[in-house]
Amino acid sequence: MDTARVISTGELGTECLHVRSGNRIRTDAPVDNQGRGAAFSPTDLLATSLAACMITTMEIVARGKSIKLKDLEARVIKHMASGPRRVQRVEVHITMAGKDLAPADRALMEETAHGCPVARSLAPEVVQEVTFTYI
Repeated sequence: MDTARVISTGELGTECLHVRSGNRIRTDAPVDNQGRGAAFSPTDLLATSLAACMITTMEIVARGKSIKLKDLEARVIKHMASGPRRVQRVEVHITMAGKDLAPADRALMEETAHGCPVARSLAPEVVQEVTFTYI
Protein backbone atom coordinates (compact mmCIF):
# COMPACT_ATOMS: atom_id res chain seq x y z
CA MET A 1 0.00 0.00 0.00
CA ASP A 2 1.24 3.49 -0.82
CA THR A 3 2.20 5.70 2.11
CA ALA A 4 1.40 8.97 0.40
CA ARG A 5 0.58 10.60 -2.90
CA VAL A 6 1.94 14.00 -3.84
CA ILE A 7 0.27 16.06 -6.55
CA SER A 8 1.54 19.34 -8.01
CA THR A 9 -0.96 22.13 -7.52
CA GLY A 10 1.02 24.45 -9.78
CA GLU A 11 2.85 27.63 -8.80
CA LEU A 12 5.48 25.56 -6.90
CA GLY A 13 2.94 23.98 -4.55
CA THR A 14 1.89 20.43 -3.80
CA GLU A 15 -0.92 18.61 -2.05
CA CYS A 16 0.25 15.58 -0.09
CA LEU A 17 -2.28 12.87 0.72
CA HIS A 18 -1.68 10.36 3.51
CA VAL A 19 -3.30 7.34 1.91
CA ARG A 20 -4.36 5.42 5.02
CA SER A 21 -6.01 8.34 6.85
CA GLY A 22 -6.97 10.65 4.02
CA ASN A 23 -5.27 13.59 5.77
CA ARG A 24 -3.81 16.24 3.50
CA ILE A 25 -0.93 18.69 3.79
CA ARG A 26 -0.19 21.46 1.33
CA THR A 27 3.33 22.69 0.62
CA ASP A 28 4.69 25.78 -1.06
CA ALA A 29 8.18 26.84 -2.03
CA PRO A 30 9.69 29.26 0.50
CA VAL A 31 9.89 32.95 -0.27
CA ASP A 32 13.70 32.78 -0.46
CA ASN A 33 13.40 30.19 -3.24
CA GLN A 34 10.79 31.62 -5.63
CA GLY A 35 7.75 30.63 -3.55
CA ARG A 36 5.03 32.48 -1.71
CA GLY A 37 5.65 30.87 1.67
CA ALA A 38 1.93 30.13 1.85
CA ALA A 39 2.41 26.73 3.52
CA PHE A 40 5.11 24.45 4.89
CA SER A 41 7.96 24.08 2.43
CA PRO A 42 9.32 20.55 1.92
CA THR A 43 12.36 21.44 4.04
CA ASP A 44 10.05 22.88 6.74
CA LEU A 45 8.36 19.49 6.83
CA LEU A 46 11.71 17.74 7.20
CA ALA A 47 12.65 19.90 10.19
CA THR A 48 9.17 19.63 11.69
CA SER A 49 9.19 15.85 11.19
CA LEU A 50 12.27 15.64 13.40
CA ALA A 51 10.47 17.34 16.30
CA ALA A 52 7.25 15.37 15.74
CA CYS A 53 9.18 12.11 15.72
CA MET A 54 11.04 13.05 18.91
CA ILE A 55 7.81 13.85 20.74
CA THR A 56 5.99 10.77 19.44
CA THR A 57 8.86 8.45 20.36
CA MET A 58 9.17 10.01 23.80
CA GLU A 59 5.45 9.46 24.38
CA ILE A 60 5.69 5.82 23.26
CA VAL A 61 8.56 5.12 25.65
CA ALA A 62 6.90 7.07 28.46
CA ARG A 63 3.69 5.09 28.00
CA GLY A 64 5.60 1.81 28.26
CA LYS A 65 7.38 2.94 31.45
CA SER A 66 4.30 4.62 32.99
CA ILE A 67 6.05 7.99 32.92
CA LYS A 68 3.61 10.89 32.89
CA LEU A 69 4.57 13.50 30.30
CA LYS A 70 2.64 16.77 30.46
CA ASP A 71 2.60 19.96 28.40
CA LEU A 72 5.03 18.49 25.86
CA GLU A 73 5.77 20.76 22.90
CA ALA A 74 8.62 21.71 20.60
CA ARG A 75 9.75 24.83 18.76
CA VAL A 76 11.60 24.19 15.50
CA ILE A 77 14.09 26.49 13.78
CA LYS A 78 15.45 25.45 10.40
CA HIS A 79 18.72 26.80 9.01
CA MET A 80 19.43 26.51 5.30
CA ALA A 81 22.76 26.42 3.48
CA SER A 82 23.54 27.05 -0.16
CA GLY A 83 25.89 25.45 -2.66
CA PRO A 84 24.02 23.08 -2.77
CA ARG A 85 20.81 24.33 -1.16
CA ARG A 86 20.05 22.06 1.77
CA VAL A 87 19.01 21.94 5.41
CA GLN A 88 22.22 22.57 7.31
CA ARG A 89 20.98 22.67 10.89
CA VAL A 90 17.75 22.07 12.79
CA GLU A 91 17.14 23.43 16.26
CA VAL A 92 14.51 21.61 18.29
CA HIS A 93 13.59 23.18 21.61
CA ILE A 94 11.49 20.76 23.64
CA THR A 95 9.56 22.02 26.66
CA MET A 96 7.57 19.92 29.11
CA ALA A 97 6.34 19.89 32.67
CA GLY A 98 9.21 18.34 34.59
CA LYS A 99 8.77 18.95 38.28
CA ASP A 100 7.60 15.37 38.82
CA LEU A 101 10.09 13.69 36.48
CA ALA A 102 12.93 11.82 38.15
CA PRO A 103 16.42 12.55 36.79
CA ALA A 104 16.56 9.03 35.32
CA ASP A 105 13.25 9.60 33.53
CA ARG A 106 14.51 12.91 32.12
CA ALA A 107 17.67 11.20 30.88
CA LEU A 108 15.60 8.44 29.27
CA MET A 109 13.34 10.93 27.52
CA GLU A 110 16.32 12.90 26.19
CA GLU A 111 18.09 9.76 24.98
CA THR A 112 14.85 8.63 23.34
CA ALA A 113 14.42 11.94 21.52
CA HIS A 114 17.98 11.86 20.17
CA GLY A 115 17.47 8.28 18.97
CA CYS A 116 14.13 8.69 17.21
CA PRO A 117 13.82 7.24 13.68
CA VAL A 118 13.92 10.61 11.90
CA ALA A 119 17.00 11.70 13.87
CA ARG A 120 18.71 8.47 12.85
CA SER A 121 17.64 8.90 9.22
CA LEU A 122 19.10 12.36 8.67
CA ALA A 123 22.58 12.58 7.17
CA PRO A 124 25.32 13.23 9.74
CA GLU A 125 25.99 16.58 8.02
CA VAL A 126 22.60 17.86 9.20
CA VAL A 127 23.34 19.32 12.62
CA GLN A 128 20.64 18.53 15.18
CA GLU A 129 20.68 20.94 18.12
CA VAL A 130 18.19 19.78 20.73
CA THR A 131 17.45 21.47 24.04
CA PHE A 132 15.14 20.33 26.82
CA THR A 133 13.44 22.70 29.23
CA TYR A 134 11.49 21.39 32.19
CA ILE A 135 8.92 23.79 33.58
